[in-house]
Amino acid sequence: MTNHIKIVGWLYIIFGVLGFIGAITLFALLAGSGWISGDAEAARITTIVGIVLGAFFGVLSLPSFAGGLGLLKNKGWARVLIIIIGALNLAAFPVGTILGAYTLWGLLNDDSNRRFAGY
Repeated sequence: MTNHIKIVGWLYIIFGVLGFIGAITLFALLAGSGWISGDAEAARITTIVGIVLGAFFGVLSLPSFAGGLGLLKNKGWARVLIIIIGALNLAAFPVGTILGAYTLWGLLNDDSNRRFAGY
């Protein structure tokens, strides 16, 4: 079960990094499209919207990244966090459902309970 816990940790780190990349890309697209238009007011508005949405999605990626790192270090709080995120991921069909199901299977079995019992 140790390997499955490590895999789950790495998957959440990867998804956290992908979320950060998506947030940066969203910001760049929104801000860039405003500047490409040549209209100063449109550039300001799209830049502000890009900053807000980029920050929002960047902040949403933080728990996955931090939980994945904590899971690799066998932290009990990370297990709880990743179980919650995994349960929420079940609604994100199809990739989130697969990731959520694998997460719950890997972190809610007896071996995982024993492994994290001391934390």
